Amino acid sequence: MDRRELVERAGRGDHDAFAVLVTAAAPRLDAAARLIIRDSELARDAVQDALIRAWRDLPGLRDPDRFDAWLHRLLVNSCLDQARRRRRRPIEIEINPIHEPVAGGDSARHLADRDLVERALARLDPEHRALVVLHYYLGYPLPEAASSLGISLPAAKSRLHRAMLGLRRTLSADTSAIAELEGGWTA
Repeated sequence: MDRRELVERAGRGDHDAFAVLVTAAAPRLDAAARLIIRDSELARDAVQDALIRAWRDLPGLRDPDRFDAWLHRLLVNSCLDQARRRRRRPIEIEINPIHEPVAGGDSARHLADRDLVERALARLDPEHRALVVLHYYLGYPLPEAASSLGISLPAAKSRLHRAMLGLRRTLSADTSAIAELEGGWTA
């Protein structure tokens, strides 16, 4: 059975077809939500909320071939809703591997670099983080990412530019601080 048929069957109320779709999408949804929200519990809530919305609204999906993009848009909106509701809640960061570990090489350096990127990403506001996740992590072309966020392409370009400037600034400052610390250590 092809994906389009699964989406159509799920849209007609087939629980099994929806379960197959959700099982395939769940790991990427969870990873994207964790990157956007930066809190594993809120991320799970956002994924669950997006899936509930998907089940409820699936009969109205006009193009079954756009199911993944539609589901990611529901997830991003759910993540942004969660972030707005709980702005003052302390953030717990859990770093989960996005890619397979680097074979060979300096794994400690890889972890340190990853930590720098994670901290820089955490400093972005949720709207900027959502765009970075859609474009760079999920691989959406910028026009599709803009559409998923419900913003214009020029707004997405501007938002992505500001996000990348913020990431570069944070990474540069953190790298300088680390270099200064390493330079101050003597054996």
